[in-house]
Amino acid sequence: MTELTCFKAYDVRGRLGAELNEGIAERIGRAFAQVLGAERVVVGHDPRASSGALVAAVKAGLVKSGVEVLDLGLCGTEEMYHATDYFEADGGIEVTASHNPMDYNGLKLVGKGSRPLDPATDMLAIKALAESGDFGPDKAGGEVRPAKAARTAYVRRVLSFVDVAALRPLKILVNGGNGAAGPTFDAIAEALSKRGAPISFICLNHDPDGSFPNGIPNPLLPENQPMTANAVVAAKADMGIAWDGDFDRCFFFDHLGRFVPGEYIVGLLAEIFLAKEPGAKIVHDPRVQWNTREIVTRLGGAPVMARTGHAYLKRALRDTGAVYGGEMSAHHYFRDFSCCDSGMIPWLLLIELMSRRNVCLADLVSARMAAFPSSGEINFRSEDPAAARDRVLADLGDEVIARDDTDGMSLDMGAWRLNLRSSNTEPLLRLNVETRGDTDLLARCVARLRGLIENTSI
Repeated sequence: MTELTCFKAYDVRGRLGAELNEGIAERIGRAFAQVLGAERVVVGHDPRASSGALVAAVKAGLVKSGVEVLDLGLCGTEEMYHATDYFEADGGIEVTASHNPMDYNGLKLVGKGSRPLDPATDMLAIKALAESGDFGPDKAGGEVRPAKAARTAYVRRVLSFVDVAALRPLKILVNGGNGAAGPTFDAIAEALSKRGAPISFICLNHDPDGSFPNGIPNPLLPENQPMTANAVVAAKADMGIAWDGDFDRCFFFDHLGRFVPGEYIVGLLAEIFLAKEPGAKIVHDPRVQWNTREIVTRLGGAPVMARTGHAYLKRALRDTGAVYGGEMSAHHYFRDFSCCDSGMIPWLLLIELMSRRNVCLADLVSARMAAFPSSGEINFRSEDPAAARDRVLADLGDEVIARDDTDGMSLDMGAWRLNLRSSNTEPLLRLNVETRGDTDLLARCVARLRGLIENTSI
């Protein structure tokens, strides 16, 4: 068999057809079982039109390998994470393309305890075996059965992060993007109601629909944000929440309809956990970090930087015992949630914080956004990223007072800093810039860097 190009650093993702199809999915299921020596595997899927056939093929491959498959059905990726740990399974697989285009799908894979698979060993071994097809004879004893009470246990776990008795009346607008979030959110909302939480919800694009009639659910894209922002304002809601397709990322809008960039949510969540666990470690990614590090240090915590990407953040949480970790891309990781990311726990924590302080989200973040303005991630198509980085470094020269290469190139110029990193999957350079309270400087620096990266005069 030819090389499987759908294998990425720590997951599987590819175009439907030649890159990823039912035959390939079955091979991956068999290889996953054989490499991990798995006897029990949790499996779930998102609502994409192609996910049903692909998850059936994955389950068929697992069954041929003698695996007991615990079937979650339609669910979010974090439900698979939780169930893998909860049922003490040997691994978990979620068939999802999250926010990728319609002609894509993929698989997210974890091992026992929902640990990420090692890109250099586990993933390469699964890829090689799936390519060779050298599985040996089928094994007896494989079966598929429903993962009973999985969602009930999951809801109980996520609600353990919040003090429901502390919640005050709030009106929250939620945009499920017609992805997997709707049914899971409903279960959480019902449990909150039964516990007497005075929270009312307005639901937008709530029902799962694999055709995504309202567009691919990727709230990070600026063109996708007005739908939620306008609905928040129209409903006079206290806050808006939007999810991507498998809801492992959540995005926030204040009552004015303003989108709140992820790095400021990381800072808020760090503050919440440091109040619960003084002196705790907080993990962050290198792209935009000044706001988070200032909060963590001021409150007596210990900031820990990890390379961007879920496998690296999760490893940092496990290695350091950090209570929480966050990325500006809206992935939030929790030690007490198998060190995995969740798109449901963050909004629960934020409504508790808003309730306890009796303040709106805008008041919680406005001063921080002014103190540490950032550019947001800017993507540049580049066939020679090394040359672009060299131009930036040469131009900045003696302005640079510190450099860090944990993930791409981070340069600190004192009053401002940047991170410039290559995409793992596309010929793109990703730029982030931040300053200390100076939006004019931010604009000038972005313009300067744009000219250098694009190799044009400014």
